[in-house]
Amino acid sequence: VLELLRGVQRGSEDRKRSLSRLRWALQNKETQQKFVRLDGSIRTLIGLFTSNLADMQMEAARCLHELSHSSDPAVAEACLPVTSYLLTYLSGHSVEFTELCLYTLGNLVVESEAVRKQLLPQGIIPVLASCIQSPHEAVLEGLGYVLSQLLQAKEAPAEIIPLVLDSVLPQHMLRLVCSGLKAGIGAAVEFAWCLHYIVCSRTANAALLSLGALPALTSLLLDLASEIPQEALEGLELLVCPVLRCLSNLLAEETSCEVQIQDERLLITLFLILQCFFQQHPFIVQECLWLLNNLTADKPFFCSALLFLDLLPALLQLLPCSQMAGVLVLTVLCNIAEKGPAYCQQLYQQAALPLLLPTLALPDPEVVGQCLELLHLLFLHCPEAAADFVRRGGHRVLEQHQSTPQLQERARALLDMVVQPLGASTFSPCHPTLSAFS
Repeated sequence: VLELLRGVQRGSEDRKRSLSRLRWALQNKETQQKFVRLDGSIRTLIGLFTSNLADMQMEAARCLHELSHSSDPAVAEACLPVTSYLLTYLSGHSVEFTELCLYTLGNLVVESEAVRKQLLPQGIIPVLASCIQSPHEAVLEGLGYVLSQLLQAKEAPAEIIPLVLDSVLPQHMLRLVCSGLKAGIGAAVEFAWCLHYIVCSRTANAALLSLGALPALTSLLLDLASEIPQEALEGLELLVCPVLRCLSNLLAEETSCEVQIQDERLLITLFLILQCFFQQHPFIVQECLWLLNNLTADKPFFCSALLFLDLLPALLQLLPCSQMAGVLVLTVLCNIAEKGPAYCQQLYQQAALPLLLPTLALPDPEVVGQCLELLHLLFLHCPEAAADFVRRGGHRVLEQHQSTPQLQERARALLDMVVQPLGASTFSPCHPTLSAFS
């Protein structure tokens, strides 16, 4: 390593070759740590990085990029002197050079709080804001990467997100996400995750809602769903996931959103996405169900639409997918049943009860507990469902749960309810809107 550094410092004819060899050597973790401890190593790289020799400048940038991959905070902090130059070079130069600077910045901010604290006063947010109208997809994707790393920092809610909100970044991020595949899926994915991290901080939701985030993201999902039946683009699930999370979390806010997002096509879209990604990307099932829960929690419109569009059978088929999927399906059904007798009658007439009996026999207390909540609402509003439940032997399954500590009280109450269908309820209300994963 020392010999390579000397070759670079001597300025000989083979300096570029030494620099190129150094770049490959810096892919090794131990080499990175040894290099930054050598006297003048970073200073030499900065000298070449800021030189007017384009080939040397690019090779030095590649060396710095390799160093930025280090998971050792000491290596990242050794690169502190280069951060101001990285910001300066984001305007101008070649697309490849700008992209390299962006990814180097993104890697450095991940590993070091000291780097982040230095970049904020240096004006990284305004500089990034000036890059977001670049016509180059590679630059936009790199920009999204830097922002996503900054927005995941522990100090982001207090120190970084307020600066982002004061810039033009939110509206442009929303525009680029909603342009979907037109701006390139890589850039759209990065900015969708940026929006997700902002929403999860709960400091910016009012601002995003005022920008029309709900209708815009809904329209994006509708557009994506229209592409799905032909051929799902590779990596499309990476865009769908953060968009679903953003919508779920925005809907979980205590704000009146129903006027902006009262569109039954969104339900059809969710089930198309489920059908498309169910086999290869089962995690999307959970994301869709979180959103479906938050759509149906307080809004009769979506409960009615789900039943009217005959989507209940497709929903019930998701019960055995996983423990979390089962709980969420049952929670959505509780949201529907909680709306009253007409809704419970529809659930009963659409044969929900036969599919609930196997679920009730499962050994999972959380799934069974949510199933008990649903049965309570059905029996309360639809007495014939209680009679049918007994005919099918459901009361015997309930008796088995009387010995389960988490379930025994509710199981006994439901048994009493089967005997006296109009008896008083001892159950708690079903779940309100839920925040999606942060």
